[in-house]
Amino acid sequence: MTARPDTFPFNADQSAALLRRVDKQWDDEIVPQLIEYVKLPAKSPSFEAEWKRAGQIQRAIEQAQKFVAAQPVKNMTLEVITLEGRTPVLFFDIPGTGSKANGRTVLLYGHLDKQPEMTGWRDDSGPWTPLLEDGKLYGRGSADDGYAVFATLAAVLALDAENISRPRCLGLIETCEESGSFDLPPYLDALAPRMGDVGLVVALDSGAGSYEELWATTSLRGLVNGTMTVRMLTEGVHSGDAGGAVPSTFRVARQLLDRIDDSATGMTKSPVFSAPIPAERVTQAQQAADILGDVVWKRFPWQSCGGAHEFTLPTTKDPVELILNRTWRSSLSIVGADGLPPTSAAGNVLRPYTALKLSLRIPPTVDGAAAAAEVKQLVENNTPYNAQVTFAADSAATGWNAPAFAPWLTVALDAASMHYFGKPAAYMGEGGTIPFMGMLGAKFPHAQMLVTGVLGPKSNAHGPNEFLHIAYAKKVTAATALVMSAV
Repeated sequence: MTARPDTFPFNADQSAALLRRVDKQWDDEIVPQLIEYVKLPAKSPSFEAEWKRAGQIQRAIEQAQKFVAAQPVKNMTLEVITLEGRTPVLFFDIPGTGSKANGRTVLLYGHLDKQPEMTGWRDDSGPWTPLLEDGKLYGRGSADDGYAVFATLAAVLALDAENISRPRCLGLIETCEESGSFDLPPYLDALAPRMGDVGLVVALDSGAGSYEELWATTSLRGLVNGTMTVRMLTEGVHSGDAGGAVPSTFRVARQLLDRIDDSATGMTKSPVFSAPIPAERVTQAQQAADILGDVVWKRFPWQSCGGAHEFTLPTTKDPVELILNRTWRSSLSIVGADGLPPTSAAGNVLRPYTALKLSLRIPPTVDGAAAAAEVKQLVENNTPYNAQVTFAADSAATGWNAPAFAPWLTVALDAASMHYFGKPAAYMGEGGTIPFMGMLGAKFPHAQMLVTGVLGPKSNAHGPNEFLHIAYAKKVTAATALVMSAV
């Protein structure tokens, strides 16, 4: 049942006042802060091995610390914590107010580390060159997820300014998320005794199917990242001399990839990479498809002879099936390669090896370690021509399937979306991987999870021309405030 705004403990005047305060702080403070944040090449440790020496992660966390410290929040404690050999975290503790001061705690999560540059940025912008245009802020990390620490503080401040009771709020802002959050568990262990009874975890690091309603993420796929290396020779030899006698390592790699997925459809073959799709998630996919329609596939920047309208997908254009494909079914991508010279420098040489970086997305409930082991045995056993093949996994993350939404949270999400968008909240899984959600779910098994975000159509997180839709981010901030106060 969809909640009406009048079933929620806020009237239209209160919700409008919250949005006005959020809107002003975004314009006056948050957008200028994010412009400066975009300029910082604070690449995650997986992409900047010398991150500590480079100092950019430290600069990012110091910027956030300075912003938080300057906010007029009563009795807040704030600290940067750095465990030995770990990336730092920002931790703040804000006591609750009014009748909810002694209730359950809200944990506000965010991260400040970034993906690497990538190519293809517009000429007038770049990953570290912010561009404000048509209500969008372009630049790496603007939407993923640098805005979160600023937005969550704005939500708290708006509630306090309107004298709306809220729970105790804890902020945990990490700097290792884009590397799989491998530094987060020690911090969770160290800080858990200080966190108390966490009733709601808020993470603003996810996607939005559109910019016309509030979207709640119901699941996240897992991920196996690793490098498959195929070797036939100790050094390159003339292709005219060896071609036809020595198998090409690229051809061997093609055969091995066929063991993982069907090259015609992209569907993976091993049952280890599959999981039953819960009936509730199918229903939610159908509801999301009713909202989005062909936008599910037309939103991507296709390059084809006839454009997106004429493009033939390898499987289906059914939006329900496509949503399930990208949220509850596995898919393999090749995201990097070594051993291949650029075309401008490629001689007629049969190369000694080919190394491919595999990125295998797996269903939310498939064990990441088991999937990585399956990839390894598939490509390393009984190799063609007795080629030397290795698979080295960089990460193996299990996905996340949200616990059942409590009635109060469903009502709060629907009502918040009605207040700010005129439509009930929408629910959909995401195809990406956010390892910290599994970690937080394990640490706080009785907490409700609000996973939402601003990564809507064409926002292109991880790719070129990433942007933050500012008007949408303002409404998500205000909606988050409403939900926080309902805990």
